[in-house]
Amino acid sequence: MSTDTDHESDAAAGAATPYAGIARVAIVGTGVIGASWAAHFLARGLDVIATDPAPGAEERLRADVAALRPTPAGTDSAHAARPDRLTFTADAAEAAAAADFVQENGPEREDVKRALFARLDAAARPGVVLASSSSGMAATVIARDCAAHPERVLVGHPFNPPHLIPLVEVVPGELTAEHAVDTALAFYTAVGKKPIRVRRELPGHLANRLQAALWREAYSLVDRGVATVADIDTAIAYGPGLRWAILGPFANQHLSGGAGGIAHVLAHLGPPTEAWWRDLGDPSLTPELTAKLVAGVDEALAGIDHTALAARRDALLHVLLAAKADADLP
Repeated sequence: MSTDTDHESDAAAGAATPYAGIARVAIVGTGVIGASWAAHFLARGLDVIATDPAPGAEERLRADVAALRPTPAGTDSAHAARPDRLTFTADAAEAAAAADFVQENGPEREDVKRALFARLDAAARPGVVLASSSSGMAATVIARDCAAHPERVLVGHPFNPPHLIPLVEVVPGELTAEHAVDTALAFYTAVGKKPIRVRRELPGHLANRLQAALWREAYSLVDRGVATVADIDTAIAYGPGLRWAILGPFANQHLSGGAGGIAHVLAHLGPPTEAWWRDLGDPSLTPELTAKLVAGVDEALAGIDHTALAARRDALLHVLLAAKADADLP
């Protein structure tokens, strides 16, 4: 296992800041999501032990973590730039054995996840939560080959990128113990995330299903020639998206009803809304529709540098999140 400094120097460097009794997190899989998680946990003063079998993974991870800037609210500036808190091993079992909490970020393949979690389960101490960042797989499936403690396996799905976006969906499986769910919710909350418990296992969990519903109609509108890709992006980014960034759809709908709240909205706009539902599209991602969508995005973003656009988006996210942290919002 390689490290900038040995853990024996922790006493001199200062012990890691524990959150909900957790001081060291294993990051299993160090791609885009894993690196983002690592940056977030390091910025909170936690020790991180990362693992990935890919050649050059450690070098890429250290470069990625150095380039990422987690949200400032609640981060510990004394620890945010401490690369010595990041250690690396190519052995996933070694990482799991050394951790107080495991955050897995491997490929979205059932065979890979089941085999990987079997190894993690065999190596991790009893009681250590094994959380998967899976965007759509069920914890029940992921834990199927965990012979030791399947009750500590759950989904802890972040919204990308985890070092910026606070949401984490905690989804237990059929065998997941309440203690594991409580531990995950307490830990994610303590490190500045906004975790929610999803009460039923469904493909895509919660937020991705809500996104998919919007994409479904957006794709249909493009397919039917109702609007261009640019028109739809403008409609959301300068319309409901602005309100959704502050409050969720139910709270916003309640406010739009004035003194009568959501009850007034449902009474007066419920029937028209049902009519709109019946008229929503049911598109298929045919080669023709895929080509339309790709061409529409290319046209809308022609001449705009992708990296620069992402950087401007993330800079505005910092501002928005800082403002939300100071606001009294539900």
